[in-house]
Formats: sequence, C-alpha cells, structure tokens
Amino acid sequence: MDGMERLIAGYRRFRETGWPEHRALFETLARDGQSPRAMVIACSDSRVDPALIFGAAPGELFIVRNVAALVPPFQPDAKLHATSAALEFGVRVLQVADLIVLGHGMCGGVRALLQGAPAEASDFVVPWMRIAEPAKRRVLACQPADPQTAGEQEVVKESLANLMTFPWIAERVADGRLALHGATFDIRFGVLWRLQADGAFAAA
Repeated sequence: MDGMERLIAGYRRFRETGWPEHRALFETLARDGQSPRAMVIACSDSRVDPALIFGAAPGELFIVRNVAALVPPFQPDAKLHATSAALEFGVRVLQVADLIVLGHGMCGGVRALLQGAPAEASDFVVPWMRIAEPAKRRVLACQPADPQTAGEQEVVKESLANLMTFPWIAERVADGRLALHGATFDIRFGVLWRLQADGAFAAA
C-alpha cells in the first residue's frame, strides 16, 4: 500500500468510527464557526502534533506550522507572509486569548541553523532560518553542553520576541487580552517544557 492509499484507508476508518463519534461537534463547528481559545505556532515536523500533545478536540486550537516554529518580525509589505497572515487572522479576527510558540527536541530547522542546512534545502530553508540568527549568536556565545537543546529553546524565545513587534499583539498583551507562552516538546520522552518568567524552561 503506497502513502496515499494508506491515508485514504485512514480516512475510511475515520468515516466509520471517528466521524460518527464526533459528528455533533463538527456540525456545531460548521453551523456556529470556529472560536478557538488558543493559537499554536508549531514546527512542521511530522513527529510533533500540537492537538495530540495538548489533547485538543477539533475547534480548540488555531494552528500554524512552519520550519522550526519561527515567527518573523512584523514587516507589512508586498511580499508573501504566510505566518504573519495566520497571526493576523488568529489574533485580530478570532481573538484568541493565548498564543503558544511550541518548539521541539531534535528539530531539523534548528540543526540547520547551528550546523548548516543540507544542500537540497538551500533555496528556502537557509533564508528562512536567518530569522533566528540572534538565537544562534546567543547559543554560540554561551557554549552550552547541549547546543541543540539550547538552540531549540533560544529559537522559541526569538519567536516570542518577534511576536511583540506586531503592534496589535503588543497592544493585546499590554491590556491583558492576550497571553504569550513558550514551550518545547521532547519527542524522545514525551515531556513538555514550559518557558518560565526567569528565562529557564521547566517540565510542565
């Protein structure tokens, strides 16, 4: 069975069991629209599923995924800004109350940032990861025993800092309508690490 056929088989199982179980929820979401409380910026890595990690049902999380869960600085211009567009919709239209940047262990994007990207990933991954150059400089300056983990944590902090360059995010954080959170998920042990006020990460 090839990849697509495997996915279709999974869909058919969903139609047989998952859809009947959740039909009322989907019908409500279709009728009333979505009103998620939280937005998650997560990595595209296939091993990290925010809905699974947080035990969330359909309609509970507004999720945007990209390489390394990066947020670029606020830069409204004629270029294409997928992550910023998702932020605008989640924050200004859906008015989420919580915004979580979710990094993860063994992140290939962070590895590319620290060690260099594969030649096949030079067109887009390399310029994309330049967003996190300040995080890389912080890691190199402190020379941690585990640069990969330190890089994953610093990239989360960089994305959080960039979120605050969006005026309509900073305004909502200041008046209490929006709370920003940072976390990383260790896929090896299933542990969620939350960013604390002192800049350290602690197990949730």
